[in-house]
Amino acid sequence: MFGKNRIRKSLKVSFWDGVFASGMNGLITDYITPYALFLKATTLQIGFLTAFPNLSSALVQLVTPELTEKLKSRRKVINLFVFLHLLMFIPIMLIPYLFKWQPALFLIIFITLFSSFNALAGPAWASLLSEYVPYKSRGRYFGWRNKIFGIVTVVFAFVSGFILHNFRNNLLKGFLIIFGMAFVFRFISWYFLIQMYEPTFRLKKEAYFSFLDFVKRLRVSNFAKFVIFVSSLNFCVNLAAPFFSVFMLRDLKFNYIIYTILVTTVPIFHILTIDRWGKLADRIGNLKILKITSLFIASLPFFWIINQNPFFLILIQALSGFAWSGFGLCATNFIYDAVSPEKRTRCIAYFNVFSGTASCLGALLGGFLINFLPPLFNYKILSLFLISSALRFLVAINLSRKIKEVRPVEEEKSIDLFFKVVGIKPILGNSRDLRVFLRQED
Repeated sequence: MFGKNRIRKSLKVSFWDGVFASGMNGLITDYITPYALFLKATTLQIGFLTAFPNLSSALVQLVTPELTEKLKSRRKVINLFVFLHLLMFIPIMLIPYLFKWQPALFLIIFITLFSSFNALAGPAWASLLSEYVPYKSRGRYFGWRNKIFGIVTVVFAFVSGFILHNFRNNLLKGFLIIFGMAFVFRFISWYFLIQMYEPTFRLKKEAYFSFLDFVKRLRVSNFAKFVIFVSSLNFCVNLAAPFFSVFMLRDLKFNYIIYTILVTTVPIFHILTIDRWGKLADRIGNLKILKITSLFIASLPFFWIINQNPFFLILIQALSGFAWSGFGLCATNFIYDAVSPEKRTRCIAYFNVFSGTASCLGALLGGFLINFLPPLFNYKILSLFLISSALRFLVAINLSRKIKEVRPVEEEKSIDLFFKVVGIKPILGNSRDLRVFLRQED
C-alpha cells in the first residue's frame, strides 16, 4: 500500500482531471448529435453515430488488460490513450472544411476513434482510482465527487447551448467554438492525469482469466449475471436513446434554448440526488438501488409518448436524472465491491465489452426499425420509444432478481428507500407506520 501523502496527492490531481474532463463532456456530449444534424446526417446515420463508437469502444477494451500487463503500468496506458483522445478533436473540427462529400460519415469515423481512445484508458483509470478509496466510503466519496463534476457538466452544457443559440445564423462557428473549448479542457485534464501516482504493478498469474473464461461463467458467476443485467438494459435503452435529440430538434422543432434546458435537467437532478444515493449505497448496498432505479429508467420513454409539452418533459428529465444518478453510481461501485483489485482492470474491461456491444446493437436495431415501424401519434420515433420502454421493464423485473449483493448490508424496503432518496416522508410518519395504519383500517 502506498503512503497517505501520495494517495492524497493522487486524489487531488484526479479531482482536477475530473473537473476539466467534465467541462469537456458538458460542452460536447449532448451536442454531437446536433453537430451531425448540422452536417445533414440521416436518422440511420444518427443510429450509427451511437452504435459504432459503442461497439469499437467495447471491443478495444479487450486489449487494455494485455497492454497494462505488458507495460506493467496502468498509468502509461492512461496517459497515452487520453493524449490520443485529445488529438481527435482536430479532425472533428475540420470536417466541414476537409470533407464536402458525406461529412456525417466522416464524423462517425472520427467520433468512433475519439471514443475508442478514451475507452482504452477507461479500465486502467477506474482500476487505479478504486485503489485510492476504501470500500466502506466509496459511495459517499464518489457521490460527492460526481456531484461536483455534475455541476461542472451542467454549467458548460448551458455554455454550449448559449453559444449555439447566439450563433444560430452561423452554426459552424458556434460548433467550432465549443469543440475548441473542449479541446483545451481535455488538454488540461490530461496534464493532471499524468501526475497520478501508481503503486508498483504486480501481476499475479492466478488473477489471469481470458475473455472466453469469463463467457463460460455467465450462467454461474454472480458478477457475470450483473454484467448481463446491465448490458441487456443498455441494449433496450439504446434502442431509443440516440433519437431523443433527433425528436426534439427535427420533429418537435425545439430551439437550442429549450433543447439545452431539457438535456441539462438530467445532470441537474443527477447532482441533487447522487449524495443521497451514495450514502444509502454505503449502508444498504448497491443492488437494492440498482433494482428500483432500473424500474424508473424503464418508464422514461413511455412518458415522452403521452406528452411532448416542454414543461412536462422537464419533469420527465428530472426523473431521468434521479434514476440514472443512482443506477450509474451503484453499477460502478458494485464492480468495485465484487472484484478483487488484481482482477479489476480485466473485469471492468470485460464488463465494458458486453455493455458497449449491447449499446451498439440496440442503436443499430433502433436505427433500422425506425424506417419500418408504423407511426404512433404521427411519429415513428414514438413507436420505437414504446418498444424500448416495454423491453426495459422486462429486463428490470426479470434479470435483476438473479443477482446477489456481494457484501453485508442493512435491509431496506423499497418504499422506505424511495422516500429517503427523494427527501420526503409520509404524513403519518415512516412507511412502516403507514402500512400498520392501513392494516388497521382494513
